[in-house]
Amino acid sequence: MYETHFQCPIKFRAARNFLVFNKADMDVPFVTYNADLLATVAPQLEAELKRQLAEKNLREQVKGTLKQLLAGQRPGIHDVARELRLSTRTLQRRLTEDGATFQQLMEEARRELARHYLLHSSLELNETAYLLGYEDANSFFRAFHEWEGTSPGQWRTVHMASA
Repeated sequence: MYETHFQCPIKFRAARNFLVFNKADMDVPFVTYNADLLATVAPQLEAELKRQLAEKNLREQVKGTLKQLLAGQRPGIHDVARELRLSTRTLQRRLTEDGATFQQLMEEARRELARHYLLHSSLELNETAYLLGYEDANSFFRAFHEWEGTSPGQWRTVHMASA
């Protein structure tokens, strides 16, 4: 099924996850690319994103940044601070003043993303665990059970039926 979709051989249980492209593919123009449209729209989009981010409180800014950085990785406080253009110490101090910890916000971001992935995608549970930055699926299953009191698979079944 994967080979048909991606039109290439797929290797499972490899030491790393990666995609390999032919160098010639890099020279093929992006079919829907429009430089003039991008030049017109990009500044407005950037300004709107900055405005929306500025309107959020620090907790929401950190969680939003974590959600962007989580895709298959495990970002640290220094990664989030860099994205928010703060020093690590300043971010840590502001979180403390707000009564939050970085780990707490990481768990909230993971929980929110987990629920989103389970409801709005057909990702396998182990793929969801990977996207949330867990080293293995069992760690994700334990965390999810603590959050929701049930397994991710059961939660998905119940909530998909009611949706």
